Amino acid sequence: MDGAPPVRVGTDPVARARAIAARIEADAPRIEAGKALTPEVLDALHGTALFRTLLPRAYHGEEVRPATFFRLHEVIAAADGSTGWCLCQASGCSFASAYMAPEAAWEVWGDPRAVLAWGFGTGTARVVPGGYRVSGTWGFASGNRHASWIGGHCRIIEPDGSVRRGPDGREAERTMLVRREAVRFHDVWNVVGLRGTNSDTYSFDDLFVPDAFGVCRDSDAERRIDVPLYKFTTTNLYAAGFAGVSMGIARGMLDAFTAMAKTKTAAAMTRPMRESEVIQNGIAQCEAKLRSAGAWLVEVLEEAFEVARSRGHITMDERAMIRLATTSAIHRAKEVAEWAYHEAGASAIMLGGPFERRMRDIHASAQQVQGRSAHLEMCGQHFLGMNPSGRFF
Repeated sequence: MDGAPPVRVGTDPVARARAIAARIEADAPRIEAGKALTPEVLDALHGTALFRTLLPRAYHGEEVRPATFFRLHEVIAAADGSTGWCLCQASGCSFASAYMAPEAAWEVWGDPRAVLAWGFGTGTARVVPGGYRVSGTWGFASGNRHASWIGGHCRIIEPDGSVRRGPDGREAERTMLVRREAVRFHDVWNVVGLRGTNSDTYSFDDLFVPDAFGVCRDSDAERRIDVPLYKFTTTNLYAAGFAGVSMGIARGMLDAFTAMAKTKTAAAMTRPMRESEVIQNGIAQCEAKLRSAGAWLVEVLEEAFEVARSRGHITMDERAMIRLATTSAIHRAKEVAEWAYHEAGASAIMLGGPFERRMRDIHASAQQVQGRSAHLEMCGQHFLGMNPSGRFF
């Protein structure tokens, strides 16, 4: 039951990420071509325990602070966006462990190479003796090829046919966890960016799921591990991690451009790029955008963590600031990546170079729910004393 080795207490997860970044970057073309993380990259991620950073210490996880979670994804995604994305998705899924009975949590994460993945959508879970009969189809299951368990978010149908509702009147949702081999997958991940995530669609076909493996995430009533980290919502951590992915992709592009500009003389030009005032100014402004967006997000996450530790919960004020800072970071990252790509000229369009795949990846990253411009409207509603119209805080 306790087969997973404890994480090396006192080691820095960001430093561990840096230690394997070169391995990941070297395999990035294979990851994209194969639509899956390579065995060597998976070995590196598991060997540094990076899949277990949000897992409770009770299950040999690390319980890292949200700001650290953001920073380590910057490092991984600078090497390869798909790897950063898969790592963030699986880590966010492991947040569910804090809401499960220990025996069930150990069954899912007792293996040191355990990974849970899930996607987007809503299935149906019909209450039966001892659990649920579950059917449904979900999309965007990032990292499903290396996952050992798969989850499906479901509305609950009571024995009398009624839909279960929560105290707020909304349909209640539980996430049903099953072993990967019980799931039917649909190979539909044909996309321009983040191809290595293999975010396929999948189905549960009338599967039985025991009660203990139907999880109500982010529920104060069902939280079993009472530490500051789990006072954040899953959405808060996903937003932080995926902001780190976008920032990392942009960092990789800017660093590649800066290195190129030190030696390249553009076509039809008589002096090196590094002597151009346009390039000098642009690099400086891009550095300011990335560093200020990252520093502000770290500040917001650290402030929220201290509130969670001192008050025992975080408020809508902290959640709105996390949403604003993460959305802003994703947008600034996209701006930086687009500048570097454009100024790289024809060098940027070459397959296998440092720009082309990252450009596709940054746009795929910014298209995901965490980067929606509508989040800014919801934040503005909150700052104006209104009740935000969305549910993504």
